Amino acid sequence: MDVCLSHLTNAVFHDYVARMVRAKPANKRGSPEAVEKRRVARMFNDLLGGKSTHGKLDGRTEKRRKRLLRELQTGKARGKKDLKPLDVLLRVQELLEIGEPLSAIRKVAKVKKPDVLGEDIAKVVERLHRAYAFRPEVYRFVGIADEVLATAGVLAEEPSADRARRSARPRKRGP
Repeated sequence: MDVCLSHLTNAVFHDYVARMVRAKPANKRGSPEAVEKRRVARMFNDLLGGKSTHGKLDGRTEKRRKRLLRELQTGKARGKKDLKPLDVLLRVQELLEIGEPLSAIRKVAKVKKPDVLGEDIAKVVERLHRAYAFRPEVYRFVGIADEVLATAGVLAEEPSADRARRSARPRKRGP
């Protein structure tokens, strides 16, 4: 009888420890999939429910938009830590996904020039783009030029070649 009781006690103890060690959620809102489901459900209901919210964000998204713009303006995350270049890219990408115009982001964000230029930055940008798939215009907020983006394969064509081709074409004159 002692053996059974100790076995049961060990099972209860291990169950208790397993519950204590379980990973805490990364945020209070749940997983990214749950957040996306809520967003899509809200948009679906607005479309089919007859509500037309052209350009109007819900309260939570509007607060997040304001916080992201404030963080880009001050250069600090949540008012404490300095933003790293990757943090700037993530915030600008998120603002664009929300629907914030690029011109509004340009007004508040301070473009920083990178210290490292050349092949090293192109290789890193190529790997970064494969991992995160940022929009090309987002990279400009950390001072990465179009030439580097083209070398890294982010842009389809070298921008200087595109400009040269456009300037070589004769312009059409009106009647």
